[in-house]
Amino acid sequence: LGISDEALKKAVQRLVAKRRLAVPRRGFFIIVPIEYREAGAPPPAWFIDDLMKFCEQPYYVGLLSAAALHGAAHHQPQEFQVVTDKQLRPAVAGRARLRFFRKRHIERAPTMDMKTETGAMRVSTPEATALDLLRYLEGAGHLGNVATVLAELAEKMESQRLVEVAKVEGELSNAQRLGHILDQVGAGELGAALAAWVAEQRPRFVP
Repeated sequence: LGISDEALKKAVQRLVAKRRLAVPRRGFFIIVPIEYREAGAPPPAWFIDDLMKFCEQPYYVGLLSAAALHGAAHHQPQEFQVVTDKQLRPAVAGRARLRFFRKRHIERAPTMDMKTETGAMRVSTPEATALDLLRYLEGAGHLGNVATVLAELAEKMESQRLVEVAKVEGELSNAQRLGHILDQVGAGELGAALAAWVAEQRPRFVP
């Protein structure tokens, strides 16, 4: 911009006070359109891809946020939930709160690109979302809430893709829990192939 760091800092402070800029991370600025001035920032979907590129971190939108994007919006999540491979502090942009969950082998999770108002963002597939809801139970609320979400998400899932995700993720206990909940919410047919795969693994019973 051809100005000093101090001049930029003061200009940013003035624009933040006027709710024309939001700063979820130091050095990353979001221009706030007039219609989002009251909210303090546009929706996280507008800037999450750019924010994660700025942080130089792989990511995907997951858990309840991904479930809502796939149509399982029984209730809108209170935070925008993102999975990455590094522990990141929560970020705030206006009224929006972004919460990050760490996953060591994030590249294994099947994802898809979803169009946004400003480009695209990476989102976990319905099947990967289902397993993540059980892996990060503290972010999904509780098992009753997960069951409610899965009852709606089941319509978007395919049994064979569910098995493939379970194989890739390699977490047998979560696959078992997922199959059990699918049975409880009337989606037992979806979990049949998963049950067959679980049986092949010969899981040991833990009291």
